[in-house]
Amino acid sequence: MSDPAGGPGPGIPPTPSGRSRAELTFVGTATTILRLGRFTVLTDPNFLSRGQRAYLGKGLWSRRLTDPALTADALPPLSAIVLSHLHGDHFDRVARARLDRTPPVITTPPAAQRLRRYGFRTQGLENWERHTLVDGPEELSVESLPAIHARGLMGRLLPPVMGTLLEHRIDGSVVRRVMISGDTLTGDHLEVIRERHPEIDVAVVHLGGTRVLWHTVTMDADQGLDYLRRIGPRTAVPVHYDDYGVFRSPLSEFLTAVEGSGLTTRVRTVGRGDRIEL
Repeated sequence: MSDPAGGPGPGIPPTPSGRSRAELTFVGTATTILRLGRFTVLTDPNFLSRGQRAYLGKGLWSRRLTDPALTADALPPLSAIVLSHLHGDHFDRVARARLDRTPPVITTPPAAQRLRRYGFRTQGLENWERHTLVDGPEELSVESLPAIHARGLMGRLLPPVMGTLLEHRIDGSVVRRVMISGDTLTGDHLEVIRERHPEIDVAVVHLGGTRVLWHTVTMDADQGLDYLRRIGPRTAVPVHYDDYGVFRSPLSEFLTAVEGSGLTTRVRTVGRGDRIEL
């Protein structure tokens, strides 16, 4: 089921009209609903309930501590699903069972191959590759960006992950650029991204300081601050920070780090179930 207009579904409040509208609804973990003009994009669908286990592969799991703000059945019609990687806290068994198979799932090549077996339409992207959606005079390009979930042996154990750039155009002109960090650590790959994309309107930043087998595999407070300095977005929206027991760096630590940096005005927090304009 697809709706070029991206109309609201059950549980989603109506949105303002206008081709250049842009807003984010936070569902929980790294799950958001992004509306960019005529396009509605779901990111990293995680609809497990509090107390259920998310499976992380290699016999690892973590129990969810929160409930999502809405169920998979309450989603609006989608233009696409953007998946940073195939971990149980980003694409779970509820999503696999209940998501509509019509919109494309844009993700890493290994995740695309696996999800195709379950009947999803998938588009696997290597670094810097793009997939473009078109609806009349509007375009939304989805570009895969480098990301590093972990380094060394742990990096080889975890699935490949990508960051994402969403570039919304109307009549050929760029209206807004939204970057999704994905589950990445900081590093020199961010400098390469900044060189290619120096003007980012909004960055959706995956935090949490996730600890797996004594390794940090997502950005903690200090790395989140480093991400802001390296990428330089006009606005940053933190997500992925308190939903699972393996998340060890709460949002409060990130906000404290940012407060002393002079970047406070760039950060906008959003509660589960709330919506902000971008």
